[in-house]
Amino acid sequence: MPTTITMPQLGETVTEGTVAQWLKKPGDSVEKYEAFVEVSTDKVNAEVPSPVTGVIRELIVKEGETVPTGAPIAIIDDVAAGAATPEPTGSASPSEQVAAAAGERNAEANHQASDEPVPGGNVGLSGPTYSAPAPSNAASGNGASSGVAPGGVRVSPAVRRLAREHRIDLARVRGTGTNGRITANDVLEAAKAGPSAAVAAMITTAKEEPHPIPAPPTPTPQERAKPSYTGARPGELIPLTQARKIIAQRMVDSKHTAPHAWTMTEVDVTNVWKWRVREKDAFEKAYGVKLTLLPFFIRAAVESLAAFPLMNASFTDEGIRVHRDVNVGLAIAAGGNLIVPVIRHADQLSVKGLALAAGELIDKARRGKLGADDLAGGTFTVNNTGANGSILSAPILVPGQTGIVTTEAVVKRPVVRDDDSIAIRSMMNVCLSLDHRVVDGAVASGFLSDLKKRLEAMGPTGSL
Repeated sequence: MPTTITMPQLGETVTEGTVAQWLKKPGDSVEKYEAFVEVSTDKVNAEVPSPVTGVIRELIVKEGETVPTGAPIAIIDDVAAGAATPEPTGSASPSEQVAAAAGERNAEANHQASDEPVPGGNVGLSGPTYSAPAPSNAASGNGASSGVAPGGVRVSPAVRRLAREHRIDLARVRGTGTNGRITANDVLEAAKAGPSAAVAAMITTAKEEPHPIPAPPTPTPQERAKPSYTGARPGELIPLTQARKIIAQRMVDSKHTAPHAWTMTEVDVTNVWKWRVREKDAFEKAYGVKLTLLPFFIRAAVESLAAFPLMNASFTDEGIRVHRDVNVGLAIAAGGNLIVPVIRHADQLSVKGLALAAGELIDKARRGKLGADDLAGGTFTVNNTGANGSILSAPILVPGQTGIVTTEAVVKRPVVRDDDSIAIRSMMNVCLSLDHRVVDGAVASGFLSDLKKRLEAMGPTGSL
């Protein structure tokens, strides 16, 4: 008998999904629990396993097409359940069901009730489901009855629209308005995590399988030739992934919203470099983490943020919000995406603690294991562009943050000392992009000068 597969709801607040790639074609056999489609949402990018063993009869939704959760996407003939039976007379076709579900979604999006409920609590990435639950009047999501979802808070349509524009999950926003109401400023504050929060959960989440599954087959020449961001070749048109679309939009929003200014200074890191070289072998042997210059730099940066708290702030319509916590984001390119995992309470960590925290985040990023909590809440960002040999950068601000600073390549060159002698020193440029709405040149240059002094005072001896 035929089994209709619907768009799974990969997250409590997810309302639609995009068929990123069909892993099977009509006529192909599929085993129970075998992945047959890859689905993308603004929360997760995941392979969906088949709930039955059978043969693919029809693929209803095309690759790249977005449909509501619960809408039919494919039909599988269940070989274990016998021959397919005809659908009852008068039932809607799969295509009609897709159209009807889309119409319901659009009607809900256009609803103009004064408040709409938002589920409370953290979002859990539950496993794929294969049928949409029937809506109830008590928690229909349109505020038509009681107007409050179980455990939910109330949000105006304007705030919900703002959250959609910034791709913010309202279930994770703490409301500061009357009776816990989420305001526009709460959404803007949540947006300070920038592209990371939006693409955080789009990194493929590892899922436990009920039993071991065979290794994926070797890709065909056609599959290997499919254009991709990480394997770009001249003359290709690379389709935009959902994550890349979000990154692009966030970068444009940042440039259009925050008036960027830029400055830099030159730092003599000879002594701190010697300190790091002396400690690196023993540190890696003891902790399994490479000791780079990055944790030393972050330690100096958080001390400078304490001296210049306006650099650890956000611009809002009500005023400049200076953050209590110092949560340092690390800009990382992983799997073709730009992500910024966050070291929380970085000001409370030693150089050793920062090295271990950064090493863990970088490792998780490379393995695709970062979660939403790892990428949200940053208040200031450090970008290690020097790892690729860069000597000068003008980075784009993470939306909602006042500053992003880069560590450029360390280069040995002759330097004139204060006593007019010439010495070979290890020099590094440090570049700062800033939100000119929050700080002016005096604060920014003061912060950078303070950071320079702290770095030059580090080493050649010390305790991690």
